Amino acid sequence: MMLILRMAWRNLWRHKRRTWLTSTAMIFSNVLLVFLISLQLGSYDMMINNTLRSFSGHLQVQRAGYNESPKLRESIAAIEPLAAELRSAMPEYAISARAAGFALASSEQRSIGIQVIGVQPDFETGVSTIPGLVKEGRYLQDSYAPEIVIGAVMARNLKVQNGDEITLLGSGRDGSFAAGVVTIVGIFDSGSQDMDRSFAEVPLGYFQEVFAMEDHGHSVVVAVEQVDQVSSAVAAARALTAQRQELLILDWNELHPGLRQAIQADMSSAWFMYAVLIILVAFSVLNTQLMSVLERTREFGVITALGIKPGNLASLVMLETTLMALIGLLIGVFLGWLVALYFSIAGFSYPGMDEVAQRFNLPSRIYPSVGWFSLMLGPSIVFLFCLLASVYPALRLFKLRPVEAMRAV
Repeated sequence: MMLILRMAWRNLWRHKRRTWLTSTAMIFSNVLLVFLISLQLGSYDMMINNTLRSFSGHLQVQRAGYNESPKLRESIAAIEPLAAELRSAMPEYAISARAAGFALASSEQRSIGIQVIGVQPDFETGVSTIPGLVKEGRYLQDSYAPEIVIGAVMARNLKVQNGDEITLLGSGRDGSFAAGVVTIVGIFDSGSQDMDRSFAEVPLGYFQEVFAMEDHGHSVVVAVEQVDQVSSAVAAARALTAQRQELLILDWNELHPGLRQAIQADMSSAWFMYAVLIILVAFSVLNTQLMSVLERTREFGVITALGIKPGNLASLVMLETTLMALIGLLIGVFLGWLVALYFSIAGFSYPGMDEVAQRFNLPSRIYPSVGWFSLMLGPSIVFLFCLLASVYPALRLFKLRPVEAMRAV
């Protein structure tokens, strides 16, 4: 085995320029794959965090059935003590209680139906970007004050400004008539037309009073720093709520099933481009090894005539390809790791990304996700395809006729 390995290594460098050109193609593709896959995974983390931090959080505690049919009466008793208990047990996460209902909002000139969210002003900042998107006025402060924060499109539709009053009319949890007059203290601009048109926030205490909720609410929202912390947060929340069978812990996959589908669709389209790159490299290896076999036809004929079996020659060619692919793998992964590591610290930004991020209160840079998966996935596939590309040149050796081969020029 050592003799074949030494021969394969020696044969590999008989044409140094050709070997390095083929290895460089593999190195370049591996560096590109490592960086692009790391950047893609990092962008998915940012996409998930940005989507979830805008409002829904990474997971929620809800009453069973509320997510499928969000009715006012499907509520959780003692919602604020529950949130405080979770906050005490999981201090590393941002946690806030909420209640949600629908009402008719009326100004002096117009009336429209809106969704009203009762929030804890002191804790909502940690689980939502809405407080940071207030462009006029301020965010909510007092948990029982009759005040409201609305979207910019809603303000335009109702023809109201900061400081104006609007009337809320709806139904309470007990079926009673819910009514209240609130003062607009802030107008936010999230960049989402749907949210800015139909979404408003009031203090949780005031919401409970107007909608006859008593101490009830509809969800406890939990936001984590990194997506990979969701599973541990879900486990901790389930352990704390195990005694209350009516409660469910829903992670972001259940809250936003379309988000996972969008990521999978984007990954599929990206891998089409990666596949083209990998196939081009594989054909480069195929061309190199086929040329190598054809050039050594006479040499292989002599060796075969001396009694060496074609299978051993095929193994030699495969081993040469393996060594060349290993060079591309090791150097490519190392250089790709350096590139991805640099951008994971400094961040990567597309032209114009800063302006978009500032508008939507989002991070202005993408930070590649550097891990064994992102480092080895692309290069491993390149390595496998390179080995497959050497199969055809190796199989040609089984058809080799010693006498004809020795006559080859």
